[in-house]
Formats: sequence, structure tokens, C-alpha cells
Amino acid sequence: MENDNLLSYRLRSLRSRKRTIKKDVEKQIRKKNQRNNELWEIKRNTPWIPLEKPYQRGFVRFFVVREDVMRSKDGDFFDGILKKINTYMYSESRQFLKKKRKFGRRIYVERAQTLKHISSYSWNDPKVGLTPRERQYFLKQEEYCPFRKMYVPYYEFIEPWRFTLRIRPNMITHYKPVDFELEKEAAELESYLRQHKIAGIAQKTIYGGSYSWRTKKEDTDLIRSRKYFNCSMSATEIAESFLDDASI
Repeated sequence: MENDNLLSYRLRSLRSRKRTIKKDVEKQIRKKNQRNNELWEIKRNTPWIPLEKPYQRGFVRFFVVREDVMRSKDGDFFDGILKKINTYMYSESRQFLKKKRKFGRRIYVERAQTLKHISSYSWNDPKVGLTPRERQYFLKQEEYCPFRKMYVPYYEFIEPWRFTLRIRPNMITHYKPVDFELEKEAAELESYLRQHKIAGIAQKTIYGGSYSWRTKKEDTDLIRSRKYFNCSMSATEIAESFLDDASI
């Protein structure tokens, strides 16, 4: 009789066994995710080695501050903004063309290049470091995301005419050594963690639930209104007019 009681205590219920299996899976995912982060840090901190003979690989196109704007008193100010929203585009030739089908024929058209938009998350990110004066030159917009089936807000620079495109040769001067065993392990971990079910468990247990696209901090942006599109005043003049009204 006593042995039967001990045996009943040792037998685990189906619910307990499922809970144990679930915890083991979560531990495995955490371990693989931690190893994946370690490999990413190792690759990121791998030093670049200079080449003995630098070579050219196509061309790069980017934005620069216009000469007349750079000579003004706000030249350094707009140069600081450009460093945060500049984009780089690479091409094999100086034309920066892409193929497009028109009337059944393939033609070449110029590739459009715009300034980088700032997401609502980066708007209050201290790493981006937008100052109150710099934020006056951005307008809040919304774009529909078909994957999330919702409108995603972003911030757009309202005076892109202050910058112009420039093309220069894309020179390769350094290279980063590749560890094939490290790359193989990283590829296997990434393939495992990108599985739909594994990614859902990692999002729920490691990162703490779904990601919220709405920030809790109050936005200090310009209100999306028609008058800002039709206004001929610059952002500096608008700010000065607000200060004059406040002083009255």
C-alpha cells in the first residue's frame, strides 16, 4: 500500500509534462537567441583591414548641402540635419538607371533617391538626437502598411531643396575578414529563429509581447494640416512668428 502511494506521487500528470516540455523549448530558444546575439557582436566588432591596393566598385550617390545654404549662417545647422537623414545609393555607372516596362518594352529610367524618413520610434530616440529646433523642420505623415493593415506614422523633412545630389567613385579601401565557421553557425541560428512559430515564442517570452508602434511620449511635431503645405514661409520664419505671438 505504501509503495502504491509513492508511485502515485512519482507519476506526473499530462499537464505537468506539457509544462516541462514548453519550458525546455523556451530555454532552448533563449539559449540560441543569446548565442545569435553574441555572434552578431563578434562580427560587428571584427576590425577592418586596409587594402594594399584600393579599387573602385561603381559609383555612390548621396546628398550634400547646397553651396549657397552652406555659406549662410545656418549652414552647419542643416549639415547636422543631413547627417541624420542622408541616404546613399550605389550603381555600376554614373547614370543610376533602372529597367522599367512601358508599352511592352523595357526602357531605362533614372532611379529616384529621397531623404530618409524618421520613424515615430526614432523621433524620441536619444541616439538620433533631434533637437527642438531640428524638429521644426519635420512634418508628421502617415503611410499605409499592407502587411500590418494599418497606417504607420513617420516624419518627413519639409525643405529638401536645401540639399542636392552628388556622385563620386565608390572606392573600396578596407575589407573585413570572414570566418566561415562563424558564418555557418550564424546562418543556422538565423534560419532557426526566423521560423514563424519560433519567432512568435521569442517575441512573447524574450521581448515581452507584441511591439507597440505608438509611443507614450507626447509628440512635438507640426500638425498635419493643409496650411503647412501651402505656406510659403520657411520653418525659421514660422518659429520666429510663434515667438513673437508668445511675447505679445
